[in-house]
Amino acid sequence: MSVNRFSVIDADGHMMENDAELRRKLPPEARERRTLIPLDTWQRYLEGHPSEKRRADLQARLADMKSEGIDISVMYPTVGLNHIAIQEKSWAVEVARAYNDYLAEFCAQSGGVLAYVALLPIQDMPAAVEELNRACTKLNAAGAMLPCNGPPKDLSNEEFWPLYEEAERLGVGLGVHGNSFAATGIERFQSFIKVHTVAFPLDIMLALTGMVLGGIPEKFPNLKLAFLEAGVGWVPYWLERMDEEWERRRSEAPLVKRKPSEYCKEGNIFFSCEAEEEGLAYALDKLGEDIVIWASDYPHWDMTWPNMVHDITKRTDISDSAKRKIFDDNPRRFYRLNGS
Repeated sequence: MSVNRFSVIDADGHMMENDAELRRKLPPEARERRTLIPLDTWQRYLEGHPSEKRRADLQARLADMKSEGIDISVMYPTVGLNHIAIQEKSWAVEVARAYNDYLAEFCAQSGGVLAYVALLPIQDMPAAVEELNRACTKLNAAGAMLPCNGPPKDLSNEEFWPLYEEAERLGVGLGVHGNSFAATGIERFQSFIKVHTVAFPLDIMLALTGMVLGGIPEKFPNLKLAFLEAGVGWVPYWLERMDEEWERRRSEAPLVKRKPSEYCKEGNIFFSCEAEEEGLAYALDKLGEDIVIWASDYPHWDMTWPNMVHDITKRTDISDSAKRKIFDDNPRRFYRLNGS
């Protein structure tokens, strides 16, 4: 146990993929393909930042986790966040399978300290459902990722329903994750500081709006969702806004039987927080303690490492019970982890 007699689970760390290792998991005839996942031309890294030295170094990562007091870290992709930009369905499937094989092998070397979420080829929904099942039943994935940007699709569209049905059946959480590669509205900017500022929260808000007002929590009442890397301070305001819209125009949301905020506070929809958020105590007061989880974003340059865990444990405006739930109880309910 790390602090205060409870475990600390990082609900959203990141894998810095090793291109050669990922290629090794592809079929031999596909390994020489020049580009695995298309990127963009932004200078999105900070030279000299500690994250630059912690790319895919397992031992460095484990040492940092130990010094922070983190018992388990659940990893999301980095370059793989832009997997949604792959236009060829068959290639999207190949890369997702290779990524999941790669991460399963990488995490197995950590002795249970590292876990991962599966990458899903939602370009081909039947294949995405199949890969969700394979990754979670055969490759020990802790959950799966659902991108909230890329092609402008409403995540409540019926094409996604088979995926939600399978995730619900398996008891697997879907982490809805932001991305600055193809985020909404960034085409108007010429500097990455502006892109990175708006990319994550705007697309997460859009995703939550679409899924809740589209009736996904009503149709799939046991489906577990998490909305990640946008902080939690905005959530009380946005739930209030969705409630007001629903009260006035509920005929346009025929699947929604109750206030949107009620679905979001029941315990199956989670929101990640960051250690330094001034609005965390306010959000906990408005949302309750049972739906907030902590995300480090390690090892990306915008993390607050070191002392990320301590930045929360030292706070006097948050109760000990809330700290335990944020760090331990809540992420265990969302993810499939050893001992959960």
